[in-house]
Amino acid sequence: MDSLLHLRRVIEEEASAIKSLLEQIDPSYEDALKMIAECKGKVVITGVGKSGHVGKKIAASLSSTGTPSFFVHSTEGVHGDLGMISETDVVILISNSGETKEVLSLLPSLKKIGTKCISITSKRSSTLAQSSDVALTYQYEQEADLLGLAPTTSSTITLVIGDALAIALSTMKNFTKEDFHLYHPGGSLGQQLSKPKKS
Repeated sequence: MDSLLHLRRVIEEEASAIKSLLEQIDPSYEDALKMIAECKGKVVITGVGKSGHVGKKIAASLSSTGTPSFFVHSTEGVHGDLGMISETDVVILISNSGETKEVLSLLPSLKKIGTKCISITSKRSSTLAQSSDVALTYQYEQEADLLGLAPTTSSTITLVIGDALAIALSTMKNFTKEDFHLYHPGGSLGQQLSKPKKS
């Protein structure tokens, strides 16, 4: 019974944080959408740890909904993978604290390359937020684990922000089922979209 209580508590904690995110949406989100929509290259997502895992999912969601994107691990970035990034790209840097050393180490090179940078972080006053062209910031009361340490609530919020950006962009681009099928021909979704339309 205690285990079920813990499950419900975590779900309630994260659901509450997502709901409060609605009140935190400000003009910076519109700026980010415009920057990405006008991007002539690709959207590059970067982060480390749990932020990196979430970043991979965001990149995949953007790509499958009409916004070409790929993930670069921040550590690999400073060891040569920055060569995949050009001045026509937009880079989204993810760090809950906004002070993640590996993420911050990318900034000097990204500035020289000439890319636009969007950060996703919980700290508006952080080095990352202050160094970005657009900072998407969020607040939350606590992580959902009993120690208040494991990235849970924060990573869920970041994932939701990524989903929101991807779907808003696909809507702006008039992304259709046919477009989705082009990028997603496999699996049950591909099979579903392959079925002829009923007359």
